[in-house]
Amino acid sequence: MTTSHASAPTLIRATGADELSDAPGSVITLLADSDTTGSALTTNRAALQPGAAGAPPHFHTRATELLYVLGGRLQVLAGEDLHTLEAGEAISLPPELPHAFAPAEDCAAELLVVFSPGMDRFDYYRLLHRVHRGEADPAEIARSAERFDNHYVDSPVWREARARVGRS
Repeated sequence: MTTSHASAPTLIRATGADELSDAPGSVITLLADSDTTGSALTTNRAALQPGAAGAPPHFHTRATELLYVLGGRLQVLAGEDLHTLEAGEAISLPPELPHAFAPAEDCAAELLVVFSPGMDRFDYYRLLHRVHRGEADPAEIARSAERFDNHYVDSPVWREARARVGRS
């Protein structure tokens, strides 16, 4: 039996990856977007310094988001539950589940973020970068919710957890 592949492999070289900052203490390295993977996945690497805000509570309707901790410790909200992930651990966040993440208290965190199926995320990260640099209006983020399938929500659980981190 012969297996045929619909598309070629996606090879990402470190020298070709864009690095952006969406907030103080946060660097996002763009690895592979849906247009280069035949919509199979989208992936980036995030480096969060201690105290970085991370990703506020939000959900996606069309993709599962996987967070794999490469180094440090990561605090994650999944629905109403809080988890602290160590290097080598991962969490899968299905569509519609509100979630958030940031470095755990007094820690940095480095993670691989994977969306499956792939979705148009790189332009979203570029928008966050422009807003962070003062080159775009923050209101553009809210207006782009449907396009980028990124829907922000309030989470008292997350607010309280992050306030505790800030007090320590």
